[in-house]
Amino acid sequence: MKILVINCGSSSLKFQVINTVTNDCLAKGLCERIGIDGAITYQNLVKKLDKVKETPAIEDHRKAISLVLEKLTDPETGVVKDLSEIDAVGHRIVHGGERFTDSVIINEEVIKGIQEVSPLAPLHNPANLTGIRACREVMPKTPMVAVFDTAFHQTMPAKAFMYALPLHYYRDLKVRRYGFHGTSHKFVSEELAKYMGKDPQDLKMIICHLGNGASVSAVKYGQCIDTSMGLTPLAGLVMGTRCGDVDPAIVDYIESRENLTPSQLDEIMNKESGVYGLSNKLSSDFRDLWDARENGDRNAALALDVWAYRVAKYIGAYAAAMNGVDVIAFTAGIGENDAKSRRLVYQYLGYLGVDIDESVNDMTHGKIAELSTPVSRVRVFVFPTNEELAIAKDTERLVKTLNGSYYENLTK
Repeated sequence: MKILVINCGSSSLKFQVINTVTNDCLAKGLCERIGIDGAITYQNLVKKLDKVKETPAIEDHRKAISLVLEKLTDPETGVVKDLSEIDAVGHRIVHGGERFTDSVIINEEVIKGIQEVSPLAPLHNPANLTGIRACREVMPKTPMVAVFDTAFHQTMPAKAFMYALPLHYYRDLKVRRYGFHGTSHKFVSEELAKYMGKDPQDLKMIICHLGNGASVSAVKYGQCIDTSMGLTPLAGLVMGTRCGDVDPAIVDYIESRENLTPSQLDEIMNKESGVYGLSNKLSSDFRDLWDARENGDRNAALALDVWAYRVAKYIGAYAAAMNGVDVIAFTAGIGENDAKSRRLVYQYLGYLGVDIDESVNDMTHGKIAELSTPVSRVRVFVFPTNEELAIAKDTERLVKTLNGSYYENLTK
């Protein structure tokens, strides 16, 4: 199948076309500044053409979708002759609440459900819905699937997802831990098990998704039993610009002392904190932080040390939660490409019996590799994630269950 994968933001739209038979990405691009002035970046990977950027007016997401489809069907730059070659569309949806525990075929009931949980992700779900509606308007006969960032984590038991707040906040407002990056955690845990020649149901795995946004999950026998992000993606690890876990009383203290509104402090905690804040606003890019650290910048060194310490603490916590661990995986931008940052983390893991081949770690950038030695009691891997491929595969899985009449009934 040829699957169009859509990831909509409030003023952006990322896209890829993936052949699920070969797992190849045929084309990819980005529409940005939607509703402002507009720009589209597009690359045909089949013909290995250079990336092209244009600046047409993009007044709304419907126009963005139209431009994407024009590029995909263009005789010179396109990867399909006409839209009938696109078998389905997979939409990344940030929050599914408790309602959506798996990917689903999109119909009016699903759209209503995504709307109902939108208060849990007010900046993301409405934009995701805009992309769905725009796609359905332009491609009314094409099956579409919603793939939720939160779905993989819905197997967590109550003891892991509940906060120790008055119970009515959970009953009435659904305040609980949800977790994010679920598509990545699911993909890496399943594909790494296959790579090892193991059944996921035989493994206790800790997946470290370490990018500008970062999270760790405990995957026991194929199911997520805990994850570091919470009600929102702000919780858990120290990230590029997000603070991660903090004493909740800090919020009231800073607001009262600095005369800030809740929205102002929320902006600070999401966009001015993390390693960016700890480095005295030097950078959220780990390459900049390592350069500064090696030139004697103490703030950059502190930021990296705090980041690694928090990751290592979560690994330790999840090893305890699962009563042991068989596999630890590093993935996402930092996890896959930054050997020095990986070393900062695994230097804490000797108590687990982790033994690393330093030469393999130093040489590993963006490819699958086993870092651990044969004597290591825990196997440690770098394993690149591919969220777009995971969305495409889930879309294919569900669309294959449909027949024409069934899908016609869904879209009525």
